[in-house]
Amino acid sequence: MTLHVFRPSSLAAIPRRLFLASTVALTLWSPAARAADKLPVTATFSILGDLVRVVGGDKVSVTTLVGADQDAHVFEPKPGDAKALLASKLLVMNGLGFEPWAGKLLKSTGYRGETVVAAKGVEARFLRAGSGHAHAHGQEPDPHAWQNPNNVMLYVRNIAAGLGKADPANAASYQANANAYIKELQALDAWAAAQIFAIPGGQRKVITSHDAFGYLAARYDITFLAPQGINTEVEPSAKQVAKLIQQIQREKIGAVFLENMSNPQLIAQLSKDAGAPLGASLYADALSAPDQPGATYLQLMRHNVTHLVAGMKLN
Repeated sequence: MTLHVFRPSSLAAIPRRLFLASTVALTLWSPAARAADKLPVTATFSILGDLVRVVGGDKVSVTTLVGADQDAHVFEPKPGDAKALLASKLLVMNGLGFEPWAGKLLKSTGYRGETVVAAKGVEARFLRAGSGHAHAHGQEPDPHAWQNPNNVMLYVRNIAAGLGKADPANAASYQANANAYIKELQALDAWAAAQIFAIPGGQRKVITSHDAFGYLAARYDITFLAPQGINTEVEPSAKQVAKLIQQIQREKIGAVFLENMSNPQLIAQLSKDAGAPLGASLYADALSAPDQPGATYLQLMRHNVTHLVAGMKLN
């Protein structure tokens, strides 16, 4: 058997055009080149970031401004956020007044890319004047539309359309991913309805640290009570808290929860004063860290519904 040994001098025997073509091919398939080929997208907060990643798949690179366990109500953009936005071809925002800082960020950066308002077309809930909520000056929209999976189906369609407009070559892929995810959302909604409607209507009462669950309440016929309005910047008055404690005790409400991006002191004190046990953290405006149970939207909803059901059974 003859052993053929490759020597560096053998490179001279390789046609120059073939060698260059091989080098270019290797470069194009490098991780850096593949990343450069992806559509750069900025999402305003973590839940939207997850939806964009699902719909975009391996065709997109997503930057999220307000990360996991962070509060979008009090977010203040940093220079790095402006840089990320300017590098993006698409911005995905919630709308319904959820990102009051977004307009200023867009103006200051001079962003010229495409923009998707994910909640476009959602039938908005409005908070009535005098309800005690921080934003309830007349008819203020409740921005937390993602708490109803049926609304998220609309979010996903809007995101797919926006991605397709920014990247027409991959529009079919985005639409296919959206269609597959909508089926998962339909299954989620059916599961949540079965879990929640198994509880008698009179027991479907929950205390949370701020009023972020109005769409979930409307979809599954749950009464949510909160010492804060939808704005986590504003603390409730002592009178509001006292009235809520009286209601908890009067109606024997055992489902008391705080949220992953809220100050836990208020709801913990409320639970103690009312003599009601404190349940697991719920995920309202933000995903959890990857190693926690609310790392994706689907996980977030299943976690929330599971613990809400367990809490309402105590009522």
